Amino acid sequence: MDESFNLPTSHLLGSVPAVVTEEKNNTNREDPEANLQIFPPNNGGNAGQGTPAGPSEGDGQQSANNWKGVFSISSYTQYFNVDTDVVLNRLMCSLNPTSGDFFNKIDANPDLYGLVWISTTLVAAISSFGNLATYLMHKQGDTASTRAFDVGYMSVAAFSVYGYAFIVPLGFYFLLQYLGSNANLVRFWCLWAYSLFVFILSSFLLIIPVEFIKWIVILLTGAMSGAFVTLNLKSFVQTNDLAIVPIAAFVLQMGLAIFIKMWFFP
Repeated sequence: MDESFNLPTSHLLGSVPAVVTEEKNNTNREDPEANLQIFPPNNGGNAGQGTPAGPSEGDGQQSANNWKGVFSISSYTQYFNVDTDVVLNRLMCSLNPTSGDFFNKIDANPDLYGLVWISTTLVAAISSFGNLATYLMHKQGDTASTRAFDVGYMSVAAFSVYGYAFIVPLGFYFLLQYLGSNANLVRFWCLWAYSLFVFILSSFLLIIPVEFIKWIVILLTGAMSGAFVTLNLKSFVQTNDLAIVPIAAFVLQMGLAIFIKMWFFP
């Protein structure tokens, strides 16, 4: 007796693809604004790759990378990433001290372009117009006298302006850090740089050979520049113990104004 068995066959229509999980490793991607509030700037590095290091080793590598960025030009390119409209907006803000929101305007992108450009322009302005003002004063007093261009004005202007724009914000940064305030060095450099813009405008008026008018111009200039710095520093003053900080900033701005008048526009 023959028995036949029909083995049923089943066919799976279609197929189920294997699930492929793609993980995107974002550890090497760096937000361009991530280091805007960090000084010294971080030049990248390979943090996040490989086996995590111990606490002491990791801290040492991070510190080394940070200070290595100080000597890397590429670390500072982000602070020059501003266009004409941004710079003009900040210049207009510096001429309106009562606005008091300069730190809010530069919060996302503080720049060092103003530190370089404004300081250099001010050096050229007070040295050239200072020589012109001195010549006009001599010519007004004695028509027979002649006066050559004093190259020493340029060196004194460069030393005083660059030194003031760099060292004074640095000093206030360390002072506020010591007093427990959350200060930022790049923002301070940006603030003090734009506070010098009004001195460029006033240098055009300081060539007027009238002593009384020159004193009025320079005192108003110093008061406007000092008010701009002082009112914006109020955000860092939380207690009465820190009230001396904006007052000191105002006095220094007035001191710079008087120095410019006495040395370059006598």
